Amino acid sequence: MEEKNELLELCGTVEDIIYRNPTNGYTVMTIESDEYITTAVGLITSIDIGDELKLIGNWKVHNTYGEQFAFDYYEQSMPSTKENILKYLSAGTVKGIGKATAKKIVDTFGEKTLEVIRDNPEKLATIKGISKEKAKELSEDIKNTFGMREIMIELGGYPISINESVRIWKVYGKDAVDTIKENPYVLCSEDIGVEFARADNIAIKSLKKSLDDEYRIRAGIIHVLSENTRNGHTCLPKEKLLYAMEYEKFLNLSRNIVEPVIEVMIKDGSIISNDIDGTEFLFLPSYFKSESYAAEKLKIMLELPPKKIKGAAKALKNFEKQQTIQYAELQKEAIVKALEGGVLILTGGPGTGKTTTLNALIELYKQCGLKVILAAPTGRAAQRMSEVTGEEAKTLHRLLEVEWDNNHHASFKRNGRNLLECDALIIDELSMVDSLLFEGVLRALPLGCRLIMVGDSDQLPSVGAGNVLSDLISSEKIPVVQLTEIFRQSLKSLIVTNAHKIVKGDFPEITRTDNDFFFMSYSDQNIISSKIAELCSSRLPNTYHFSPFDDIQVLCPSRKGELGVVQMNIKLQNVLNPEIHSSKGITSGNYTFYKNDKVMQVKNNYDILWEKSDGTEGMGIFNGDIGKIIKIDHKEKIVYVQFDDKTAEYDFELLNNLELAYATTVHKSQGNEFNAVIIPMYAVPYPLCYRNLLYTAVTRAKKILILIGEISTMQSMIENNNKTLRYSALKYFLNAETE
Repeated sequence: MEEKNELLELCGTVEDIIYRNPTNGYTVMTIESDEYITTAVGLITSIDIGDELKLIGNWKVHNTYGEQFAFDYYEQSMPSTKENILKYLSAGTVKGIGKATAKKIVDTFGEKTLEVIRDNPEKLATIKGISKEKAKELSEDIKNTFGMREIMIELGGYPISINESVRIWKVYGKDAVDTIKENPYVLCSEDIGVEFARADNIAIKSLKKSLDDEYRIRAGIIHVLSENTRNGHTCLPKEKLLYAMEYEKFLNLSRNIVEPVIEVMIKDGSIISNDIDGTEFLFLPSYFKSESYAAEKLKIMLELPPKKIKGAAKALKNFEKQQTIQYAELQKEAIVKALEGGVLILTGGPGTGKTTTLNALIELYKQCGLKVILAAPTGRAAQRMSEVTGEEAKTLHRLLEVEWDNNHHASFKRNGRNLLECDALIIDELSMVDSLLFEGVLRALPLGCRLIMVGDSDQLPSVGAGNVLSDLISSEKIPVVQLTEIFRQSLKSLIVTNAHKIVKGDFPEITRTDNDFFFMSYSDQNIISSKIAELCSSRLPNTYHFSPFDDIQVLCPSRKGELGVVQMNIKLQNVLNPEIHSSKGITSGNYTFYKNDKVMQVKNNYDILWEKSDGTEGMGIFNGDIGKIIKIDHKEKIVYVQFDDKTAEYDFELLNNLELAYATTVHKSQGNEFNAVIIPMYAVPYPLCYRNLLYTAVTRAKKILILIGEISTMQSMIENNNKTLRYSALKYFLNAETE
């Protein structure tokens, strides 16, 4: 499309709406001005035939559709002339008014028509065919339509997007502008989703609010607690929060100003205070509720276990004979405990027989007539669980039947009033389950149902807030069996044996070149980057017939730098996706996306529409899901992404949910396994240079693992056993006395 960069103003009336995307407001319409009729394209909140607009933008020449006026800003007003009012009402945009009725109304009230409908509906009822009730309905319709438009125009003075404006209108209606003028920090609420810094800028620069405004302090406190949930913390020591509030680049307010507001917020329930081992911790209510509920439910499950399966040891012995298999002592212990008790954690590293134990347990449960459900946190983890057990496994979200309300808040249809129908629930990859999801599982679990939780306690904790697996184990309240013996078949794999060495703090075997674990030594990051690109594009595909998209994954300890996620993705995109040279992309954030790009969803989004090949539809794509762009529709501003058996639609404004996924962080790879994994080992930032991050990365590889860089970097990671600190309270609540 050719473009003329001169900024122009176009005034006119909407003659026709050719295309409109209701999700993001992208509109193609015909505008009649004093001089001519032309096509205009751009984003607009709501639009109807007959509307009078002032558009600000420039002329573009589209290769297919010719000259168009592309607008970036607009002003909208109620139709003012009889002709335009008639066009507006005749277009069917006001429910219950057809062309004949529209003509009667306009003939009667002329240019005052819309004002009469809005403000004096009783006059409208004097027209034959319009009852008083109908007149009131029409009045409300006009009020809502033009009330929203007037508010949109006022909100246009602030740095607020169209989608945000629509959300503001839905939440606050006609009071939206007054509400924001009084308290601009309502923009930070979950319903609207404006980031704190932008709301703070509106408050201070546009609305001249003071730095010590109580609304600002309250919003700042919520912001700090919310941001820390993104770092994995379910709570925060009060002193840490006060320090953050004093930080000159944040609120820059002293504690004597902030502390009284904290006390008020504790009293009104906006935040929760709890003393943990002599330290005052502050929680957002949802996280306090999730951890305290989980602890109490688990205590009840332990106190009221399901009916004991008698003869568990004998049943296991008979099963061994049937299957001609001999389980290790710890495997037997786990199976018997799971048969006799109600709650169990099964943990262990790669090659220690977790899957074999699980398969035996599932079969024995079924022989006892129990209904067993299998689940995992992610689609990939559930798929892998299905493959190794031969049984259907669901994602936890699907199991709990996730749904969302009018404000797009996720909730679960399976809950305390609609329990799961099972006798035993087995959850794999528990290390990935965060506090809120764990609460959801326990709420839906009927008393008397067995709960078996499987995971590797040495892996990184969940992306979401909480430290569920670690807290459960360290509380010493939940029965745990840790498998430690590496089985003979797994001993042949250096990936397995080296992973166990790493987690113990020992240096791995890196001299062999005839196995599945390789170290390539280089000291120049540019060379390392080029070698990684070569491995992905030619060496691994040629040697092992691996697909660069489906089989090979680069895992970077860090996002930043030449060997960080962002730069490696750009480099790999250039060598792996020829579409960047032959098709038009769309830029969002750090990346320009093209057809055939490998991408990852980076946040839970329950609103993204998807469809399967059999016509099944649904909504929701989740953090860590990996897919491939199969189409970019620039006209409709939609990107289509294939996630396994689902095709999802992303409006251009939703592309901030996606990142390129040729390379990703170790944290984002959790729950996934890849045939080949490549890990750069060079100048890893100190906060990320620790043992269980390396261990987690290594254990993502199924067939081939390649570390490339400096041996000293790997040595530093192995020697540093300081795990990332997470503030959480599940362990504390489990050990606290039940009130």
